[in-house]
Formats: sequence, C-alpha cells, structure tokens
Amino acid sequence: MAPRASDKRRGISRRDSLKLSGLALGGLALGTQGKGRGLCEVGRCYPTSYKTEGYTYARQLPPFDPLTPVEPDEMRISFMGSSIPPNPRAQKMMSIFVQVGSGDQAVFDCGSGVCANYSAMGIGWAQMNKIFISHLHGDHMSDLSYIYQSGPQSDRKMPLFVFGPGPTGFHWKDPDNTYPFGDPGDPRGDYDDGTKTFCEMLRAMLRWQSESFCFQSTGLETSSGLYHNPEQLQALWGLKDVPVPVTDPRAPYDSRYQQEHYKDPFSDGYAVVPVELQYDLIGGTAYDNHETGLKITHFPVIHTRRGSIGFKLEWRGLSMVYTSDTKPEENCIAQASGEKPLDVFIHEMVVPPEVWAMKILGLSAPGPAPGIDEATWNAMVDWTKRVQDSSHTTQGAFGHILSRISPRPRLTVPTHFPVTDDTVACALESVQAKVPDIGRLGEQLSWSFDLMVLRVFKDRILQHRAAVSDYSLVTHSQTIPAQDQAVPKYWKYEGARKVADPTAQLDLTAAIPQTDPITHEENYRDDGY
Repeated sequence: MAPRASDKRRGISRRDSLKLSGLALGGLALGTQGKGRGLCEVGRCYPTSYKTEGYTYARQLPPFDPLTPVEPDEMRISFMGSSIPPNPRAQKMMSIFVQVGSGDQAVFDCGSGVCANYSAMGIGWAQMNKIFISHLHGDHMSDLSYIYQSGPQSDRKMPLFVFGPGPTGFHWKDPDNTYPFGDPGDPRGDYDDGTKTFCEMLRAMLRWQSESFCFQSTGLETSSGLYHNPEQLQALWGLKDVPVPVTDPRAPYDSRYQQEHYKDPFSDGYAVVPVELQYDLIGGTAYDNHETGLKITHFPVIHTRRGSIGFKLEWRGLSMVYTSDTKPEENCIAQASGEKPLDVFIHEMVVPPEVWAMKILGLSAPGPAPGIDEATWNAMVDWTKRVQDSSHTTQGAFGHILSRISPRPRLTVPTHFPVTDDTVACALESVQAKVPDIGRLGEQLSWSFDLMVLRVFKDRILQHRAAVSDYSLVTHSQTIPAQDQAVPKYWKYEGARKVADPTAQLDLTAAIPQTDPITHEENYRDDGY
C-alpha cells in the first residue's frame, strides 16, 4: 500500500528496518567502538566492542513532529520515560502516553522526571487527566504530584482520575514467631496499601500547594457545557462505581477535617478521584468509553509484592499490552495471544544481575577490578540478583515469554531497560537464542527509549524519534472560555465582579511596593520589564 500524502515524515516500517538494522551485519543500527567482543555469545557480552554511551538505533529513526495531529485510524504510543532505577540522565522513569484517533488518550505510569518530556512533546495537562498506575513504586508514580499540582491552574479544570490497584489484603507471618509487635506469631499486615489510600495521602500532603494556587480559577462552573457530573462520567467511561473525590484521611478522627472547605467539589481540578481495580482480577474493565471506542482492561502481574497489575488497551481493532514491571508470568502471555496478532506488546526487561552490577559500579566488564574487591563485587551481584528474583524479567526470560505468544505480536517493545548499544546487543542475543526467527533489530523487536513514538495502523507500524526542543514550556492543550471557568477560591470585588486576588494569602508587611510611598519614584515596572 502506498504511503499517504500526510506521511511525508514517514516513520520506520518493517521493510525500512532492514535497511537500518545492522546488528547481524556488524553495526549499522548499533555502533561499535573498536575494542572488545563484537557479536556476543549469550552470557559472554563483556568486554564489548559496542558503544556503552548512546543508542545508535534511536538516532537513526526518522524525526517526527509530536504536534502532528493523530489520524482518525491511528493509535499513537509515545514513551515519555523508559528506564529502571538507577536511571541515566538520557532516560526518565516509566511513562507511556497513548492517543487514539477518536480523540481519547491515557497515561500509563508517571515516574520521576517524565513531565519534562510531556512538556517537550507539547502535551498539556488537560490531556493528562486519566492516569493508569501499574503499581505504587516511585519510578512509576513520582510525577503524579507534579501533574496534580500543575493541572488545575492550567487547562485541566476537572478532577485528576487515578486508576490503580486496590489494597492487597496481604498478611505475613514471621516463620520464627518473633514479630516484635503484639503477640508472638501475630501476622504482619494487612496494610492500607491501595490506590485510594495513596490518593488520600497525596491530597492531604499537597494542601499547601493547592491552596497557594487557588487565586487562579481551578475548576468549571457546573452550568458549563464542559462539566460532567459524577453520574455522567460513570456512564461515559464505563466505570463500575460512581466516581467520588477523596477526602482528608484524618476526617474520621478530627472534626476539623470534616468541614466543607476541606472537601473538593467534583467540578474542581484539585479533586482527586481514585478508581481502584481488583488487582487479582484477570481481564477486569478499568475504562470503557463507548463514545471514543477506547477500552482498557487489567490483569495481575508478579512484582515485589501482591498488588501489581498490567494493562491491555483495545481500540477499533488495534491493541496494546503494557505489563509494566513483572517477573515471568502466564497472564501476559494469555493477554497477548489470540485469534489475530496483538499490535504492540510492551513488556519490561532487565539486564542480567552481573551486567547490572557492572553498570552500577562503573566497570567495563563484570568482576572485581581496581578499587572493587571480590567481596564488594559479590555483594553488589547478590543485591541485583535479589531485585531480579523479586521483581523483574531478564532478557532470556523475555525471549521465553515471546516464544510462547501465539500468534506473535506485530511489534514487541522491551522497556524499563537502560538502552545503550552494548546492553541492547547483549539482550538481543539472549532473545534470539529463544526466538531464532525474531529477525533483526527494529523488524519485530525494538527497545524503547525516551521520546520514541509508535504510530500504529492496521496495515503498518511506523517507528519515530520525536523531534522536540529542550527548552519548550508548552503546558496547555486547550483554551477554556472565561465564562466556563469557576470563580477562584480566593477572590475580591472589582466593581460588581468577583475577580482573582493574587495577594489574598500573603503577609505583605515586608513587601517592596512598586512605587516608593515617600518619593513616589518607581521601584519596578508593573509589566515585568
């Protein structure tokens, strides 16, 4: 099928990937630095001849303007963060932004630092109103506080919806019956460890922040045509329960926090609405918008503690699975298999423990080195091995999972991975050992990187590198008419009108006035110059 006229900035397709992919031919897609091993046997990747700083494949992808409108038949997947901690400066923590041609969108995870990439991509706060959290680790939810604080003073004048796992109900009994609290043998747990409790604490923690910006309008007039009440949104989004903003978690114990001014109306952007998902339910519906056709379901995965989930997105015949962090498990294979190929399978991958230890210690090859004795080296490997065993899928296990998905996904994307030419070369060898016909890098398998953009159509998947400015300050995606915006919480009269009062909460005793009250000389200009 011929490219469309609108595809002048055409991304890399499967056919194009053969031109760029050179791993099996000596390094067109992955650059070498002229020392160490080239193509590596599984388990013998280092020392390496591949570059250890930079990801050549990403630089070779066609640049793409992220402000290009999403086409009516397109599902667009943008990686706003793609790393595991400790992360390099080139990669933020995990976040994926999905847009569909019917005008809907969703954020999957929002780890630390990702908001800078959202801004660079020109994605405003109003487009970040639905956050789907896979689990409550900081590298998957840290930027939620920034999304929450910044949206209402900008263009998100509706509640922030946080979809995430409910409480685990997990109990643990000390095998030695020496648990230090209560009677010997008392179970540890269960804890209030679900998304609702997290949102309550987030709201209470950011009270000073929210009040300090309420001299701006932060919500909608309920008479506005832009406003949807809870029952309307429940029906529109296919929610199981009527959405309700959290209240202060101290309210049951202190009447002060039960007062109305401690409650956020549903029409306000500082309202936080948790949508708790039963973490052990396979195929449970999180979101089902019958107007836009976007449906998101969830399934349990295995990561550090009960209560982690993956997501499956379906839209008008296109589909995506995002497992987030997990050990090798069966549910993701079932979710990605079916009568027809899944379009995009996004699954985490980690480097082997000795490679991870090598990178953390700043070495060029595994093992003791000057300044790193054997005990230090072994302790670091033991630490990374424990993290792997509790939480993650290694590159060999990733290959095993992919070999069992039937039919094979159109494109598989390892993520949560520190991408450099050497790590990708090593990982590709492990995957190819399990899936010999996977092809070259970029054909059916591409490692994610920050600002990677996948444009998914029924007849092709285009891979891009977003072309952005490092200095962009874009935070608005829509303009809300003044008549639709609610009166600010802190206001004053200007004639008969209620207007914003930027100084209502300030102690101005020590403020320097614009004009000196004695000399009447101008201290500084009102227009900022």
